[in-house]
Amino acid sequence: MRRADPHPYLADPARPRILAHRGFVPPGATSLAGPAPAAAAAPTATPAPFAENTHAAFLAAQHAGARYLESDGHLTRDGRVVLAHDSDLSRVAGDPRRIADVTHRELAAIMADRGGLLTLSEALEAFPEACFNLDVKAAGAAEPMGRAVAHHAHRVLLTSFSDRWRRTALRAAARVPGTERPATSPGRGALVRILAAVALGGGTGSRPILARAFAGLDALQIPERQGAIRVLTPRLLAAAHRHGVEVHVWTVNDPARMRALVDLGVDGIVTDRTDLAVAEFGRPR
Repeated sequence: MRRADPHPYLADPARPRILAHRGFVPPGATSLAGPAPAAAAAPTATPAPFAENTHAAFLAAQHAGARYLESDGHLTRDGRVVLAHDSDLSRVAGDPRRIADVTHRELAAIMADRGGLLTLSEALEAFPEACFNLDVKAAGAAEPMGRAVAHHAHRVLLTSFSDRWRRTALRAAARVPGTERPATSPGRGALVRILAAVALGGGTGSRPILARAFAGLDALQIPERQGAIRVLTPRLLAAAHRHGVEVHVWTVNDPARMRALVDLGVDGIVTDRTDLAVAEFGRPR
């Protein structure tokens, strides 16, 4: 059954939702370095070059028209949740160390000329109008991420490839008095159960299985395909929508493909090319 009211994170009826993947690093800048075009600049932007998942990248995403900012949480050696995709600094900074092995101060110094490091709490405060789509990327980050987002739960979706980490973060948020739960999207295990339930069909016997599979979820955030396996199907879309669950597809950078997915019924597009998505669908109202 479709739930009566969506989570506040998904209350805006405008479609599609454009989720800026790791913020936005415009053409002319790479994810590692390079100048950002003037069109992506904002009055308070950190000077280019800049990297993904930084203050500058989120400013660029907002300037391009994104309301939803996607990012990932890791834990530094001294226990600070920072926004970064990789578990180490090799790709972004040419430094082989893991984020878990450096302090917040060391990491801030490394990222100072790459767009500006943000802790999760800093990001939530710096972008008060944004909705955050946050992936728990390390076991140790789950509990502090949940606590950090608790008072912002109306504009946060928590997810992870690990359902255990995701649930740990959700439980941590729920333990903060006077808060509601963040929205959430399943990890690998829960998604496999959903796909299996959908494959059983829509018969009477499968309905309770489908209801249990979708219970407690607000969105499915999935690739179109995983290798040779097609993940997104019309049947999956229909089942998700019957249960009040949105479907967001990652990572889609071609406007024609974005349009085809939205025409199919997809609710959200996770993209590196916020500029192209906004040009295709318009700025959110």
